[in-house]
Amino acid sequence: MNFKDKNIIRQIAETTAEDTGFFLIDFILRGTPKKRVIEIFIDGKENVSATICASISKKISSKLDELLIGNDDYKLVVSSPGTDTPLKYLEQYHKHIGRKLEIVVDNKTSKKKLTVKLLKIVNNDLYFEFNNSEQKINFNKIIKAKVILSFS
Repeated sequence: MNFKDKNIIRQIAETTAEDTGFFLIDFILRGTPKKRVIEIFIDGKENVSATICASISKKISSKLDELLIGNDDYKLVVSSPGTDTPLKYLEQYHKHIGRKLEIVVDNKTSKKKLTVKLLKIVNNDLYFEFNNSEQKINFNKIIKAKVILSFS
């Protein structure tokens, strides 16, 4: 195997994250043929700690080392997505219950940007506090969502 087999590397990252109870958010392969950089971003229903990233990194490295041949040299970086990274998957919302989010909702005729507080999740429905009332929004109607950081 070499680094042209991007899909194999992605599959290794995805499977390893899932086996550990997390999931792949993003995968970036960059660098030169002699020095590749593999960036893997994981997330889950629970917070991703440095210990979890190190454990997943070790497992991925072990699998890659078995498959790589000869001069394939690489640097592997496993981390959680940054706080400015939009939420992509329903599973990411669970750890943000009680937090404020900025969401963009598709209302068929228009897109609406709202600042809301996530109250609970039931199946694919998210319940938000908005204008002092509870509003249910199906996950599939959310185009973009970002956690608003609070330092209080």
